[in-house]
Amino acid sequence: MATFLEFAVLGLGLAAVYIGLGTGLQLVYRATGIVNFAQGAMGMWGAYVYAQLQKNGELVLPFATFELDDPGVSLSLLIALVVAVVLGILAHYLVFRPVRRAPALAQVVVSIGLMVILQALATIQFGPNHLNVDAILPRGSIELFGANLATPELIMTAIMLVLAALVWAYFRFTYWGAATRAASENERGAILMGFSPDRLSLIALIMSTLISTVGVVLASSLTGLSPTNYALMVVPALAVFLAARLESIAVICVGAIVLGVFQSEIGLLATKDWWPTWAKSGLDQVIPFVAVMVILVIFGGRLPARGSLASIRLPDVHVPRFRIVPAATLFVVAGALIFIFDSTYRFAFTFSLIMGLLALSYVLITGYLGQISLAQLAFAGTAGFALSKITTNWGLPFPIAIVISALLASAVGLIVALPAFRIRGVQLAIVTLAAALAIERFVFGNYSLTPVQGNPIADPVLFGIDFSVRTGRELSRPIFSLLVLVVLTIMIVIFVCLARGDTGRSFLAVRANERAAASAGINVRRTKAIGFAVSAFFAGIAGCLIGYSVGQLSAESFSVMVGIQLLAVAYLGGITSFGGALVAGMLAPLGLIYTALHSWFEMGDYYPLITGIGLVVTAILNPVGIAGEFGKQVAWVGSRFRRNHDGDDATAPEANKNEEPAHV
Repeated sequence: MATFLEFAVLGLGLAAVYIGLGTGLQLVYRATGIVNFAQGAMGMWGAYVYAQLQKNGELVLPFATFELDDPGVSLSLLIALVVAVVLGILAHYLVFRPVRRAPALAQVVVSIGLMVILQALATIQFGPNHLNVDAILPRGSIELFGANLATPELIMTAIMLVLAALVWAYFRFTYWGAATRAASENERGAILMGFSPDRLSLIALIMSTLISTVGVVLASSLTGLSPTNYALMVVPALAVFLAARLESIAVICVGAIVLGVFQSEIGLLATKDWWPTWAKSGLDQVIPFVAVMVILVIFGGRLPARGSLASIRLPDVHVPRFRIVPAATLFVVAGALIFIFDSTYRFAFTFSLIMGLLALSYVLITGYLGQISLAQLAFAGTAGFALSKITTNWGLPFPIAIVISALLASAVGLIVALPAFRIRGVQLAIVTLAAALAIERFVFGNYSLTPVQGNPIADPVLFGIDFSVRTGRELSRPIFSLLVLVVLTIMIVIFVCLARGDTGRSFLAVRANERAAASAGINVRRTKAIGFAVSAFFAGIAGCLIGYSVGQLSAESFSVMVGIQLLAVAYLGGITSFGGALVAGMLAPLGLIYTALHSWFEMGDYYPLITGIGLVVTAILNPVGIAGEFGKQVAWVGSRFRRNHDGDDATAPEANKNEEPAHV
């Protein structure tokens, strides 16, 4: 019993972080209507500043470093909090303010872009390795019921509870807090009463960054810092945020304590001999996902929405058409490039084709169906690891193995889609992010399910022809690249048929307005289930090709952060067209452009930073992405050419009336 009590207190360290991040999420949501996926990363940056000042007296800013002479704990903490204030101000003016009235997809994308930027900057400035942090609270223990209870966890939880109470008092008793609550109920009415929602948002962002920074600074002395651990700790914080139905700070505090203690007790139980071996690793990360699923299934239809001004519509969708000559030309050019490139660039080009297929799954689920999924890479990893088992243990040949593996990914996609029957938008993004983290930690990183020595995959052989990616000294064989090109072409044909048919029209109708779609006779639930299953199948095929391209898989191949970077490049390329997916494939990590930039400029860790900045800028200024903007320019040039050639005074949109996009 004493041991259980000691572990319960140790769990309060996690609870302190959850309270800080959950309260920060509440502040930002009340003031802006945005769920800030970068809340953990914003708190992490101030903690890094504090840790580095304590380590060697260096004040590390995003693009500069200054030497200070032994700043001490108090001055280091003060500087870290000042940096947090500046970060909150910059995030408000540069990231969140421009998208306050944008669709939920753009708001999710910019907050994810901010998380990618901060995570990349942390890697560049502080390094990718684990950083130990000096304790800010005195270490000690008190004895209670025969147990030695650690005092730092008790003190930091008390501090975070006091700060959360101050935030509650701000909302309840202050002029600006009351104005923020009024704006969250009716933003137009608040404006007519003379309040400035922008100023209220600025105050909330500063407060949220401060309280999150304090929570991470306190807890980092227990866990240390790395560029990803606190960035992804936003997932359990989102779980308690949802448990509070997006509005109760008291429930956030209670939920954070319950979740932190429960995770700690699970860690204790996992050390027992009777505990199942397969459940010893990663089960604590499944708990937030299960909590989110249960909360959204029970309360999803009754979660309060924030009152806001009229929103901007989603990016236009161009229904694809079969164009034999351009398609055949592209196929021949791609085939020729496979033989022109050397091994390095051939592998990069092949990987770009695979990433293009993975980005196509984002286009299907997000661009066409309007469902925000952050779990596509987890679906790909599910198929990849299944392919390893199927080919090495069962001996099933290509392509049967790849189809079965992709169908298994579809089944997982259907499970993740269950909450989508009751929720949409940013809440669905939370579910899929929690699912991706749970799959990564509990399945991919579980050594009883995926051995630490790797998961080998048998080479693809069809009709006696060996399609393996490498043999002997040849690192990238053209025949494997041709195989990938053929598979991608087949999947694009399937995508076009799907998008042009009744299923595609149902997708667009659900994306535009679910109630209107239902009144028109469309089964919304079945349409969503089909969308998730098909997009997971596309992602699964891509995951199998990734497995064939590397020969064996590890958990790092399908991490959540890599998946978030792929969403970034998919949005950059254009989330509403398969042309955008192909552009995203070229931009993806290890893709053709990535490899070329690395070989020419030695970009190192700067590529994720550029990707994150590009994602934010694209979401704010150019929602149709690179492919969409390119298509607009080509259409404009074509219309000008035709007008000059025919002497017609038709305007550009009229000249292009046959390709009017689907405004949904």
